[in-house]
Amino acid sequence: MTNASSKFRFRHTVGERTFGFQSLTELMAKATPARSGDRLAGVAADTAEERAIAQMTLADVPLKLFLEEVVVPYEDDEITRLIIDEHDKSAFAPISHLTVGGLRDWLLSDLATPTTLHAIRAGVTPEMAAAVSKIMRNQDLILVAKKCHVKTAFRNTIGLPGHLSTRLQPNHPTDDLTGIAASILDGLMYANGDAVIGINPATDNVAQACRLMKMMDDVIQHYEIPTQSCVLTHVTNTIECIEQGAPVDLVFQSIGGTQATNDSFGFNLATLAEAQDAALSLKRGTVGNNVMYFETGQGSALSANAHHNVDQQTCEARAYAVARKFNPLLVNTVVGFIGPEYLYDGKEITRAGLEDHFCAKLLGLPMGCDVCYTNHAQADQNDMDNLMTLLAVSGCTFIMGIPGSDDIMLNYQTTSFHDAMYVRQALGLNPSPEFDQWLKHTRIFQDDQFTLNHKIPGAFEHSLNRLLGGA
Repeated sequence: MTNASSKFRFRHTVGERTFGFQSLTELMAKATPARSGDRLAGVAADTAEERAIAQMTLADVPLKLFLEEVVVPYEDDEITRLIIDEHDKSAFAPISHLTVGGLRDWLLSDLATPTTLHAIRAGVTPEMAAAVSKIMRNQDLILVAKKCHVKTAFRNTIGLPGHLSTRLQPNHPTDDLTGIAASILDGLMYANGDAVIGINPATDNVAQACRLMKMMDDVIQHYEIPTQSCVLTHVTNTIECIEQGAPVDLVFQSIGGTQATNDSFGFNLATLAEAQDAALSLKRGTVGNNVMYFETGQGSALSANAHHNVDQQTCEARAYAVARKFNPLLVNTVVGFIGPEYLYDGKEITRAGLEDHFCAKLLGLPMGCDVCYTNHAQADQNDMDNLMTLLAVSGCTFIMGIPGSDDIMLNYQTTSFHDAMYVRQALGLNPSPEFDQWLKHTRIFQDDQFTLNHKIPGAFEHSLNRLLGGA
């Protein structure tokens, strides 16, 4: 592109060369830090120079333009309609005069306090969040995310500053209840499980989901654990479980950033509303009523051929509009799970994890991360250590706790029970307050929150056989 042309909506001239971008969608895609998914989709910048020019051009775009020019057509997409129709103009007013670059400068300034960031969150659209993230360094993403405080609650309080929660993920390749129970006990002994005890069922049907829900509820009630359970089955299965009287704490669903993506997942916004109402009707929370749990991941829209030529990170941010609508207890990006076709190596996974966390927190979501990779990605556990540490510094809400960091049912690598202990010790972070008190009461924590008891506490010793044998 050497000559300016009327077909280009956005232009930037460097010396005698003019770079042009036909639409906001194209500009956003070209400005995105390099990743394999955008190359696969054919929307990435061709060169590092073009990417830098696109970022410079994007920095000059007024935030108001994102309310006038949508990246997915309004008439074709219920998520676009959600974003535009429920935009809070009063919350947007304090930043409405800014460009994308001006928003970055403001977010990094002392004016952007936790209080002011809370006040503007409903005025920030996912596309605005995605755009500003594209012109930020990793350290910028970390600093701003740390200032965004998002608190939720069900049987304990999640997301308070100075705390890091974990999802205890006791998956089993045959859903064997004894094996699952053993993993739960193992995780509890390492102070894992305050975000949720959440199982991905190997056999995904209503009967199996009910069986797993009952088993987890028995454990939680027997030991009086201030936490919540979730079977990560399809939302429609959970609705049926509720109708059958199952002890449902949280409703789970994987979500995407376009209507077509969610159509491929077999649900829409109305389905989520029905599920939320059903879960709220059970009134199982003790300190709060956030009953939804969502998972996301860059590349999901592209893998469903439902991305509308929008880059994968912007599609990801749009999924957060869906999550925000339903006041979830937990949201997490399963950052490296889809594979190297979308995030090729440790560097790309790290960048994506920091982007996802930043955008979600800016939009007001209780964001966690499954710090993970597949075995055929160009990544290893040291890359995951780095990302986990950076996210914890950023104020990440929760990470995963899985035996040995190896999910033997889903066949991917993530973070272990020990990893959560490491990052809490290294950064002085606590579990949720209610769970912390329970750990001390049961003597899983000995003396303080960083010293584990090296033998099974008395509260567990006498009923260990019941847990393993009676499950």
